[in-house]
Amino acid sequence: MKINLPESVKKIINVLEENGYEGYAVGGCVRDTILSRSPQDWDITTSAKPEEVKSLFPHTIDTGIEHGTVTVMDQHIGYEVTTYRIDGEYEDARHPKNVFFTPKLEEDLKRRDFTINAMAYNEKDGLVDLFEGKLDLERKIIRCVGNPMERFSEDALRMLRAVRFAAQLGFSIDEETKKAIKELAPTIQKVSAERIQVEMVKLLVSDHPEEILTAYELGLTKIFLPEFDEMMQTKQNSKHHMYTVGEHSVKALQNIKNDKVLRITMLLHDVAKPKCKVTDANGADHFKGHQEEGAKMAKVILKRLKFDNATINQVVKLIKAHDDRPNLDEKSIRHAMNDNGLECYPDLFDVQKADCLAQSEYNRDKKIVYLEKYVDTYKSIIDKEQCVSLKEMKINGNDLIQLGIRPGKELGEMLRNLFNKVLDEPELNEKEKLVEMVKKLQK
Repeated sequence: MKINLPESVKKIINVLEENGYEGYAVGGCVRDTILSRSPQDWDITTSAKPEEVKSLFPHTIDTGIEHGTVTVMDQHIGYEVTTYRIDGEYEDARHPKNVFFTPKLEEDLKRRDFTINAMAYNEKDGLVDLFEGKLDLERKIIRCVGNPMERFSEDALRMLRAVRFAAQLGFSIDEETKKAIKELAPTIQKVSAERIQVEMVKLLVSDHPEEILTAYELGLTKIFLPEFDEMMQTKQNSKHHMYTVGEHSVKALQNIKNDKVLRITMLLHDVAKPKCKVTDANGADHFKGHQEEGAKMAKVILKRLKFDNATINQVVKLIKAHDDRPNLDEKSIRHAMNDNGLECYPDLFDVQKADCLAQSEYNRDKKIVYLEKYVDTYKSIIDKEQCVSLKEMKINGNDLIQLGIRPGKELGEMLRNLFNKVLDEPELNEKEKLVEMVKKLQK
């Protein structure tokens, strides 16, 4: 088969070949091109050693030279060029103790994770596919190269990568590969939180976030997200629900756009329900306070998984607000916008709709109508540019000091007092009116 290589990739391979070395595009870029997807980057594998690669190109960067990788710059874009290698013994289910260079492409392809990632291509030899990777693409199968127990023992993260590729590509995992994951799942605890987080996010923002259920069934979430296992095992005997907490959360994941913050929010929005569950005398389950408790739990989980603070803060706020149902008059919604935080909007509406669509059909139409009215009222408040945050008020701390208000507690109380009045009556948000109010309050 023919693959159209980018000009820079052709050029790098040609330079290698003209100097007596082999060179091939390899891995994900070959896989994605066969699938008619746009590769994120193009990796090249070669028989040339790193020093030899460096001698052939004018601009190179030592990105991973101890593992045989040199980045070759062309047209201001970097292309990783890696020497054929055999990984030494893995001691920690993460890293090879050492790396040996080899002159054979076959040896390099043998050490790769999945058949679909173990194909190489150049224009001279065409597709080099020693492990039926192309057939697995056609069959939509994720299958390890060689013995899956060996591949996962080498790098335990590959188990989660298998699930992630299944989610991204809409594939299923080969039975032998699945069996090995189930057996070796506990070893994923040796993998750093940062690496797990990257794979988890890719899984969640894929077209098939429901594959998190495969990670659960194979025993992976039990290690890196045990709270999800509890959710999966927590029933909801309520007219509003028809799934376990975990199943509901997965349905909600599928109902929201593939944005990182929104997908994480839906995964964890009910994380505290197992902890907050109370069953009344009639056998109905209640989860009072699960929003606030869930926000706290989500913060702990996301910190444990080394998420950045901006993501954590936004997810926590959305979880805390996800069950907030203000009255539908403008005054109530202005207060809700201020209480929940303006940064929650309009994302909060997507969260609440996804949550509603993942519940039972009990009162669903009424809930959707309520939400549509909430959105309309919110938009009206924004269009009218009504004041819903302190910084939008037409008077500030410096103005109050000039009016004789002492800095400190007195000033803070005055600002809050004025702001609450403006939230109730937005037409009061004019400097002259606010100054008059201050003068009256001082008397």
